[in-house]
Amino acid sequence: MGGESTTRTAPHSGGAGTAGAGGSRIGQRLSGLAVALGLVLFLGGFAWGAFIYRPYTVPTSSMTPTIDAGDRVLAQRVDGDEVRRGDVVVFEDKSWVSNAKVVKRVVAVGGDTVSCCTDGKLTVNGKQIDEPYLPKGSLAEIKDFPTVTVPEGRLFLLGDERQGSLDSTAHLTDAGKGTVSRGAVSARVDAVVWPWKGMLKRPTGFESLGALSQPGPLRTIEVMVVAGMVLVLGGGAYGPIAARVSRSRARAARPEAAGAR
Repeated sequence: MGGESTTRTAPHSGGAGTAGAGGSRIGQRLSGLAVALGLVLFLGGFAWGAFIYRPYTVPTSSMTPTIDAGDRVLAQRVDGDEVRRGDVVVFEDKSWVSNAKVVKRVVAVGGDTVSCCTDGKLTVNGKQIDEPYLPKGSLAEIKDFPTVTVPEGRLFLLGDERQGSLDSTAHLTDAGKGTVSRGAVSARVDAVVWPWKGMLKRPTGFESLGALSQPGPLRTIEVMVVAGMVLVLGGGAYGPIAARVSRSRARAARPEAAGAR
């Protein structure tokens, strides 16, 4: 007994604890990065949208079925010089309505000749225009009017619900022959957001007359906001999930350690 000694060796973890801690730290860093990137995308998308777009509520049914009465739309702020045939625009003209925004579709621009109707279709510069956005079963000829030559710098506008729309045809006797100055336009409607109808369809019937307007960045903004939300929620959820997994592993390792003794 005199020369005999007993040495107790502490159980070793084999480095698993150290590796786990390193993995946890990396995970936490990635989680924080995901949350930070998500906030940038989420807030940046909203800020960009607020700068580019303005919301409007359309009070009448003159643009049915494209926009119904009471629908909420998002309209991109544009200069009047950017407006093209087929655009649905927001403008203000006191000779039409005092101190109120009006939403109509541009069917002719400065220098165009426009009339209705030939074989039931709107005619611009001698070309019959297909208008799939009109109410089903309706005819453009409901708004029959003589040929108008649109002055330079002005626009001729109609409602998609031709029968009930107080548009350019209601102002043909005005000095501008029912037209509106490009400068009166403040925005171009991109989408109906409440109730959700999505982006407006491209007015392809006007393509033969010239280039159409390009859609605004609304889809890109939507992607930014959704991606940001996913990153924030995913990154924020990492901490609680990682902690729960770590506790589960610790409980599972305790019986093994007790048996080794």
